[in-house]
Amino acid sequence: MTNSSLPRAEFAFPGSLRDALVAAILDGRKTTTTSLLVEYAVEGEELPVAGRRQAVIDSSNEPVAVIETVHVEQVRLDQVPLAHVIDEGEGHTTIARWREAHEQFWHSDDMRSYLQDSEFTVTDETVVVLERFQLIS
Repeated sequence: MTNSSLPRAEFAFPGSLRDALVAAILDGRKTTTTSLLVEYAVEGEELPVAGRRQAVIDSSNEPVAVIETVHVEQVRLDQVPLAHVIDEGEGHTTIARWREAHEQFWHSDDMRSYLQDSEFTVTDETVVVLERFQLIS
């Protein structure tokens, strides 16, 4: 189904949240995602660019789909637009509720461990990467 040579797109950490996000991608509800800019530094990974294709990885570490990035921008956390929030496909209808859910994730032990910063906290000034993508296969 997917090309194994493609870079991997791993949403959240393996488990129920990843399963829900992958399901939302597969059924077309999720067409955007938000990452912390600092995540790219931790991974030593280049920022996404329009035209990049990735294999979506499920909680079993298997590729289940291919997505293509169509738009990328960096903004402060307090500048994330409602359209982006809605298109994340997680059911959030307000920026406040979206931010609350994302802060819970970003402040989780798993994320702080991943970032190697046990005190990591986002603020209005935290830079995030907004990515819009389309399902290819």
